[in-house]
Amino acid sequence: MVTALVLEEKGKLSLRDFPLDQSLGPADVRIAIRTVGVCGSDVHYYTHGKIGPFVVKEPMVLGHEAAGVVLETGSDVRNLKVGDRVCMEPGIPDPTSRASKLGIYNVDPAVRFWATPPVHGCLTPEVIHPAAFTYRLPDQVSFADGAMVEPFAIGMQSALRARIQPGDIAVVTGAGPIGMMTALAALAGGCAKVIVADLAQPKLDIIGAYAGIETVNIRQRPAAEVVAEATNGWGADVVFECSGAAPAILGLPALARPGGALVLVGMPVEPVPVDIVGMQAKELRVETVFRYANIYDRAIALIAAGKVDLKPLISATVPFADSIAAFDRAVEARETDVKIQISMPAD
Repeated sequence: MVTALVLEEKGKLSLRDFPLDQSLGPADVRIAIRTVGVCGSDVHYYTHGKIGPFVVKEPMVLGHEAAGVVLETGSDVRNLKVGDRVCMEPGIPDPTSRASKLGIYNVDPAVRFWATPPVHGCLTPEVIHPAAFTYRLPDQVSFADGAMVEPFAIGMQSALRARIQPGDIAVVTGAGPIGMMTALAALAGGCAKVIVADLAQPKLDIIGAYAGIETVNIRQRPAAEVVAEATNGWGADVVFECSGAAPAILGLPALARPGGALVLVGMPVEPVPVDIVGMQAKELRVETVFRYANIYDRAIALIAAGKVDLKPLISATVPFADSIAAFDRAVEARETDVKIQISMPAD
């Protein structure tokens, strides 16, 4: 039995002893968890009990954005040693699957992803994880940074799907955590400027403090108007949709230049209308994003090199003993909050 943050059912969390398999396989590592981020999907399971086809039918340990320290290595592990500071990629694919062989293991139907029913997450003092999906953190990358690699990897995946060219102008609709991560990844990927559109001014203030980011509050001015002004009426080279909001998705063609790209990152709760003719008239390329694949090394390298600073996006750090309160704060969706993290005891 281990202490864990358990989603008992929709709307009910418990911090209690919980039975988890802690047996170490030859290709695994045992990790002492130090920092875990509270993700929107965790919160969605808490408030709704499901995400699409993934339904919480029995108690489940939450958490999938994590960093920690290696405590023990399996007999076949050569790339890690006891004491290494690490972060973990939470999705474990089937290495023999067709998707994995194609290099797109993120869409492997057999993938086992932390805190996605029926797989337990990492909000517990120790976890067992495959060494192949455990990454050493450079000395200059903190545990807090390490726990931000997971959401930043989604931004990185989005930037790669966009096929950014140096000097591109991009637009991001939605200034939530993933929208901010995507904006920073787009800058790191070569964009000269990224315009972030949202209706929450406190969030725009946070992301707007970064060099190369411009913001537009869509309560005050249409995003299309700002983009047209910034591009002499041509439109953005790349548009990242990160809100999942129906009006934003419907309005995407108006933001992009002819021959530009639309990257769908945000996930609508229900099916939404799409302006197909608007896309066709500009021959827009449409890309979709689901998690990430083969990204963690790149994300860690950018953070370690100082090319991306994610620390301003950490709004609060809460001790494990108060993790239920951390989730309840996340449910509030304060406009001043971006990422709440939970710190685990270091003993």
